[in-house]
Amino acid sequence: MKPRRLPLDRPWLAVPLAVAVVFAVAFLVVNFKVVTTKAALFCGTTSLVDRSVIPIQLHAVLHYATTRDIPQQSSAEIRVSFDVLFSLYPCNFLVFGLGHDSLMWASFNPNGFTMFLEEDTSWIKKVLTRAPNIRVHPVAYKTHLYDAKNLLAHYKAEPNCLPPKLHLQGNTKCRLILSDLTSEVYDKEWDVIMIDGPKGYLPDLPGRMAAIYTAAVMARMRTRPGVTHVIIHDVNRKVERVYAQRFLCRKHLVKAVGRLWHFVIPPASKDQTLKPNTFFC
Repeated sequence: MKPRRLPLDRPWLAVPLAVAVVFAVAFLVVNFKVVTTKAALFCGTTSLVDRSVIPIQLHAVLHYATTRDIPQQSSAEIRVSFDVLFSLYPCNFLVFGLGHDSLMWASFNPNGFTMFLEEDTSWIKKVLTRAPNIRVHPVAYKTHLYDAKNLLAHYKAEPNCLPPKLHLQGNTKCRLILSDLTSEVYDKEWDVIMIDGPKGYLPDLPGRMAAIYTAAVMARMRTRPGVTHVIIHDVNRKVERVYAQRFLCRKHLVKAVGRLWHFVIPPASKDQTLKPNTFFC
């Protein structure tokens, strides 16, 4: 999920960046809770401000106001996730992929729990030098893009890929399951899951098959009230599109903007449209 660079001779490309700054400022303003009627923005007053959500928002505004890195997603695509997070925050937000836009995503979930999963350890170090206050865990993918079709056949034949044997942590028999993540991932139920990684544009790269499948399992196994929002980017590519339709299900697709799809997935136990002996669609 590495960002593009903003050419200095192309100022019109700063539009997505400006939108990101506006969104961050909006969150900052909404969460600026003044607890007295005095003018809190003037020095010397006794007004008190709830500062619990301010640091990451201010850091995001400073970062995106001074950087030449812009998000991979367009402003319209960013707006989809912004609206979801704005309606739910504080919430549990899991992101597959890491980039300079990660600080923006974290700032959209004030007082919530946001975690990023990234396969490139050198890239993690680089991003953390610019945004040290985000939460990142490395993940080792065991899949390759060239094997996407075979993995679909494996899923159908492997008992541990489906109920009643389906589980996440320690499930090494199902090759589409990310089974050795940090326990924090399995201990939480995620309200929003964004899939914008790992890399999936060359045959030898991991591809997003395991990320999509694991996100689908998390959503279907949810026990808390409510639904899981799954947002996947780069659906213009065949593997992302096929796996999203197979495991996130076309019937749960609520919005499509640019290269981004937004699914709202109920737990399997609450899905009245689920056919007998099926789990995903």
